[in-house]
Amino acid sequence: MLLFLLLFLLVVGLGYFIFSPMFFITKYSKLKSNILLTNQSIFFFGINLLITSSFWIFFDKSTHEFQFIENNNYLNIIGIDGISLFFIILTSLLIFLCLVDSWNYKVSLSKNQEFIIYFLLLDLFLIFSFITLDLLVFYVFFESVLIPMFLIIGIWGSRERKIQADFYFFIYTFLGSILMFFCILILLYETYSTNFLILQNTFFESDKECLLWFFSFIAFSVKIPMFPFHLWLPEAHVEAPTAGSVILAGLLLKLGGYGYLRFVLPLFPYASYYYFPIVAIFGIISIIYASLTTIRQVDLKRIIAYSSVAHMNVVLLGLFAANPNGLQGAVFLMLAHGIVSSALFFIIGNLYKRHGTRLLNYYGGLAFRMPLFSIYLLIFCLANVGTPLTFNFIGELMIFISLVDKNFFILILSASSVVLSVIYTMWFFNRIVFGGLKVNFIKTWSDITRKENFIFFILLFLTFLFGIFPNLILDYTYVSSNYLYELIQFKLINV
Repeated sequence: MLLFLLLFLLVVGLGYFIFSPMFFITKYSKLKSNILLTNQSIFFFGINLLITSSFWIFFDKSTHEFQFIENNNYLNIIGIDGISLFFIILTSLLIFLCLVDSWNYKVSLSKNQEFIIYFLLLDLFLIFSFITLDLLVFYVFFESVLIPMFLIIGIWGSRERKIQADFYFFIYTFLGSILMFFCILILLYETYSTNFLILQNTFFESDKECLLWFFSFIAFSVKIPMFPFHLWLPEAHVEAPTAGSVILAGLLLKLGGYGYLRFVLPLFPYASYYYFPIVAIFGIISIIYASLTTIRQVDLKRIIAYSSVAHMNVVLLGLFAANPNGLQGAVFLMLAHGIVSSALFFIIGNLYKRHGTRLLNYYGGLAFRMPLFSIYLLIFCLANVGTPLTFNFIGELMIFISLVDKNFFILILSASSVVLSVIYTMWFFNRIVFGGLKVNFIKTWSDITRKENFIFFILLFLTFLFGIFPNLILDYTYVSSNYLYELIQFKLINV
């Protein structure tokens, strides 16, 4: 009943935070009501994180079967396996840290209430996307995520272009997803079911499979994002508040990778194998283009946003390599990117809160005035380039090993992402931390607060924990990844 308990808690929490300020305001002042609401929201999301983390304890890693399954008229079928397990935990962790980072009593009570409600909706929609085993239900929640994210960027965005960026984000992702809806309708017409457990054992004619693959591939390519569907991401990142950027990079991009892993590869293995050269070409173009574009950026958020495009397209190559190393490495790198890129967005967001600018030219010499900040930034920059003993390293290594069996030329070109990431990340770090202080622009400096240290330390701990002990994740994803590989091979042989 753990999944049911989690969903029940989120629904009850949503109702509570919608109506509770009406009760507070009659008993307390607006300031006390705001403080109480904020404290309760952080406590609530902390409980939510504890429940999702408990899945890790009770999960049986020896089987590929979906666990904690709820099958009834209201929930249809929901369950988790070794792949979706960690995405649920990552969702709860990042949303909890976003609420902690946004802990501010100075905003109005109504704005604070809205912020909490939108993040509750995000939490509910994302978790439902990761646990549902019905393709139509997945589509509904996959699209529903756009609504609270659209409002978060539009209301709390930091600059004048936020409305334009908001519509970039909404239109790109919505139009891409329409193709997936057509794919689902065709599947429903052909098989009379949208249940993933039924569809994964269904064979399609090669021409029809290629068409269905194309529809679903475009939808998830926009979300991951892949060149040339990537334009919405830098715009949305730059205009979103810090919490919005963390959710975009840490969770929403993972929906694209998860969609490939859960639906595209097992349902359409022949088309995935047939179109691998095209996928590889676009993946490599995305990696090199995004990396070179990152080098010439001067906005700190754009640098991290374009680097996310490069990292997620390395994930794309690992997924379509479609062997155990590639599948496990892709899951591992998605989780690593969720932690490391989120940490970088938190760091840059807190720098922006202090000084009101993200332009690289205004910063320099932070090592003199913000030593703790500089140390955290250095460690996360090293993790971002895949330094050994950090989270990213294991995932990238497994993906590159998986590409050895596919094509050596693809391996060399994709591995260029490591060299390019060192160039833009170290250039970015050196410009901020070293050199002379820009006292003409910024006269007052302050190092990180206890709240910021709490957030950075948690993410730092996880970066080294899973970099040094990767089996804490790999032991859980191994059986599910191997089952998926065997399913793909079986369908290819019998196509």
